Amino acid sequence: MTTPMVVTIPHRLGRTEAHRRLEEGLGKVHSQLAAYTSSIEQSWTGDRLDFRVVAMAQTVTGRIDVMEDSVRVEVDLPWMLAMLAKRLEGRIEKTGAKLLTKG
Repeated sequence: MTTPMVVTIPHRLGRTEAHRRLEEGLGKVHSQLAAYTSSIEQSWTGDRLDFRVVAMAQTVTGRIDVMEDSVRVEVDLPWMLAMLAKRLEGRIEKTGAKLLTKG
């Protein structure tokens, strides 16, 4: 059983630039997470990124939708990680805002 967590991050970049910045920034995030995970998969289809991360025998799946004025991140957390949802939500908001507002 999973618990969905949704974070919406506003931006003023337009869809194309937001997508570019996320794609570039997520590569860096991927390398940072690699030490803590046994598997990271991601696949872009248009302006949607589907991802799957396996860490500590827990699988987290989700989607990132890039829109003209916001990015919607939806993460399906297994029940063991659902108790960390607020902390993870804050981290996602902070990281996303940093990627979408840097110069």
